[in-house]
Amino acid sequence: MAQEYKLNGIASLADVKDLDKLEVEVEGIQEGKVLLVNYDGQVHAMTPKCTHYGAPLKLGVVAPDGRITCPWHGACFNVVSGDVEDAPAPNALKKFEVFEKNGAVYINAEEADIKASQRNPAIKCSASSPEKLVIVGGGSGAFGIVKAIRDLKYKGAVTIISSEPNLIIDRTKLSKALIADPAKIQLHPEDWYKEASIDVAHDDVTGVDFEKKTVATKSGKSYPYTKLVLATGGVPRTLPLEGFKDLGNIFVLRTIPDVQAIHKALGGQKNKKIVVIGSSFIGMEVGNCLAKDNDVTIVGMEKAPMERVMGEQVGRIFQGNLEKAGVKFKLSASVSKATPSSTDSSKVGAVHLQDGTELPADLVILGVGVRPATDFLQGNSAITLEKDGSIKTNEHFAVPGLNDEVFAIGDIATYPYHGPGADQEKGTYTRIEHWNVAQNAGRGVARAISHTGSLQSLKPKAFIPIFWSALGAQLRYCGSTVGGWDDLVLKGEPENSKFVAYYCKGDTVVAVATMGVDPVMVKSAELMRRKNMPTKSEIQSGVDVLTVGVPEHVKI
Repeated sequence: MAQEYKLNGIASLADVKDLDKLEVEVEGIQEGKVLLVNYDGQVHAMTPKCTHYGAPLKLGVVAPDGRITCPWHGACFNVVSGDVEDAPAPNALKKFEVFEKNGAVYINAEEADIKASQRNPAIKCSASSPEKLVIVGGGSGAFGIVKAIRDLKYKGAVTIISSEPNLIIDRTKLSKALIADPAKIQLHPEDWYKEASIDVAHDDVTGVDFEKKTVATKSGKSYPYTKLVLATGGVPRTLPLEGFKDLGNIFVLRTIPDVQAIHKALGGQKNKKIVVIGSSFIGMEVGNCLAKDNDVTIVGMEKAPMERVMGEQVGRIFQGNLEKAGVKFKLSASVSKATPSSTDSSKVGAVHLQDGTELPADLVILGVGVRPATDFLQGNSAITLEKDGSIKTNEHFAVPGLNDEVFAIGDIATYPYHGPGADQEKGTYTRIEHWNVAQNAGRGVARAISHTGSLQSLKPKAFIPIFWSALGAQLRYCGSTVGGWDDLVLKGEPENSKFVAYYCKGDTVVAVATMGVDPVMVKSAELMRRKNMPTKSEIQSGVDVLTVGVPEHVKI
């Protein structure tokens, strides 16, 4: 039962009126805290931690339109309602009535709600309309849709068809931590889906009849739809080289079964010789994860890890971080073949490079990218795939020519980006492979599906791409270099992995990467979203983005 709890150290709500936010302790509850946020002349009380990874929202960014953004990964909440505005937040914040009484400030709350730090995620709903939403794919994009669709009062049936054996997981934990137990990273339990009337079918989709509006699966079932979302993600690439197709203990990393197979190969023995091929995000993260107990070598074609995306100067910072953890690198290198072990000819024993270097290997992990998982649409006359196998969409992620009934999101979607450096009128088409982009696109599609009028009357969901990585320190990144970049302004202490990197095209800052300087990245994302990001010249002259005002209106 709710009761009154006094807030320590604050005598009046007027004490908050000159601040945008303040974290305070709740008297009588051990480690109990709430966040007070001053918005539009009113003080709001809410749980103080982001529901994603528990970041302190007192360090976040409050915008004039009533959004508070997490300082770590860009999760965003509505100050008034506590509702999720942007991914990757899985749950809303709990809100509390706040008031003055007898010269002190109190909240009206239940102790369990204060300790839980988030609102009960269950959305009880019974499908009561003839609408049938089918989501093909069980990843981040699907999660974005189902988290938003019931909040938006959609009463149709919802079915997820996933080729994975588990419910939706936090896939980012696979490469960063090699967690093999799906229960530990499952975003919601089975009961949540049941309460929200969301069915989950574990099956492979083999085709779509866009005229009859049905989805066919490997098991022989057919699923009718009125709205269809394609969110099948990516298929890990392999190497078409000698030994890589035939030898055991060579793995890709995308799913729980992949991680389980890697753990089985590792066994209980430490100091395994592991070769990771690919120096981009997956390769770097898994290499960093495994280096503690094993001999890890990362092979990359670039001069520095992640050079294509981050540039050589920043890539060297990441390389130095991982080298401190014991990772070795072979860069500007190409692989020629894999050869078998001398003790077991069915398993890999070495990776050979083009320059003649032989790297002994007990196991090999491939991190050489993914391709869009759209094989089931090859040859379908109703849809034309792009050259890379992706699906071109509009701003709402709807597939043109299919009556706003079919959407594509995540790794398979090529969509018009309107952020800095892009074509501001038409958008610049891009495909971004990241968890957060897929989930925000899913939330946008939920809005489109729930909208009662034409999509032309609905303003598209505006978001700036955000991603993060664990590379010896926490990397944050926002923006996109889809239009290219020609200069890098590096601030801070890169030698100590504490920096801000501004990627510029002409005088426009198109992307920002940071380590150790939260919340610079999320503040930059808010400024980009509202077209108020400082220019390259302003950054070079010493402008601090943390001191730049956030405009009220979104202009993307």
